[in-house]
Amino acid sequence: MRVGVFTPLLSQLSVEDVFTKLKGYNIDTVELGTGNYPGDAHCKLSMLDDKAALKDFKSKLADNGFSISALSCHGNPLHPDKDRAKHDQDTAKRTIRLAEKLGVSVVVDFSGCPGDGPNAKYPNWVTCPWPPEYLDVLAWQWDKVVTPYWTKHAKFAEDHGVKVAIEMHPGFVAYSPETMLKLRSIAGKSIGCNYDPSHMFWQGIDPIAAIRVLGDCIFHVHAKDTQIYERNLPLTGVLDTKSYTDEKNRAWIFRTCGYGHDAGWWKEFASTLRMFGYDYVLSIEHEDSLLSPEEGLSRAASFLHGVVMREKPAAAWWV
Repeated sequence: MRVGVFTPLLSQLSVEDVFTKLKGYNIDTVELGTGNYPGDAHCKLSMLDDKAALKDFKSKLADNGFSISALSCHGNPLHPDKDRAKHDQDTAKRTIRLAEKLGVSVVVDFSGCPGDGPNAKYPNWVTCPWPPEYLDVLAWQWDKVVTPYWTKHAKFAEDHGVKVAIEMHPGFVAYSPETMLKLRSIAGKSIGCNYDPSHMFWQGIDPIAAIRVLGDCIFHVHAKDTQIYERNLPLTGVLDTKSYTDEKNRAWIFRTCGYGHDAGWWKEFASTLRMFGYDYVLSIEHEDSLLSPEEGLSRAASFLHGVVMREKPAAAWWV
């Protein structure tokens, strides 16, 4: 297992400067955005149509000794605005094609969220079973939008030798282990998850226990923490719509690794991942509104290097 970085937090730097900076933190693998929500500061999809640019990009990676853990195009491919959906779907398909050319096995995305019917303008995230029309909306979403798109897109990814790692994120149809596994049961084994424990914490899901539920569904992992504020929780509950920068009034905020849970927790997290077959990358994602990107990156890198287990264990004598 090793530490990597999701590079949008360094979007103001060139990719060469990103490599230089991360070497200083003893990091040599990156997760790169290709468009949609993460942007494409360090990895342009235009390389698909420019052989010289693709060759130059591969050379920069090799010359600096870097690998890519995943390409990320988090978007809403199921958006009820057809133009928006088409844009995000096209970005996802082109990202898969670029991953194939770069020899990257994982593309990270969101599951998306449709509206409440064919004439909707905005996504409708259903979170309760009553009044009963909410279940009607949910059934329509899965039957008429989620299943057709993800069945087809999963086949596209499989045909290109790429796995799609869905980040379970509230606001989209796959936001919990149960909904993630439902999507996988529909779309097939080329669909799994980008496991971000920060989104489990605030939903009241034990992230370590959920690893045992997800098993080999975990394709990629984000390293990001959450701090729960017990003083505010009785007032707001976990479905808190205040701005992330209104930290003192929120029930929870995203934190740099180690600022929500200690090293003991993260060691158990990493150990359980390995126990259930994940021995890949912990990709630092910075969304801590109390720390600058530079401070968050440096502290997360130092913290996680003390957590990860870099060497695979040798066979025990009694085996």
